[in-house]
Amino acid sequence: MSAMSQVAILVRVLPEDAEIKAEGLYRSIASALPDKYKIARYEVEPIAFGLEALLLLVLAPENIEGGTEELEQTLMSVKGVGQVDVLRVSRMS
Repeated sequence: MSAMSQVAILVRVLPEDAEIKAEGLYRSIASALPDKYKIARYEVEPIAFGLEALLLLVLAPENIEGGTEELEQTLMSVKGVGQVDVLRVSRMS
């Protein structure tokens, strides 16, 4: 029996304002995510005027009900998160 397939979800997270630094936001997100989600990689993307977006590559089990909705809602519930955009979802074999 093989391990369950995973999907890789690329997400851009924008903070509520430029005062919120991406590193701190990353730590808050990492501690808020349920165990089934794993952050494989993250990077800080400078936007403009001191605003930094966070690009997260999140691994999740393929069979999650509702696709990325739960992940998006979890991310939006983190203090300091202003916007969440799912950029890409790809299956990992």
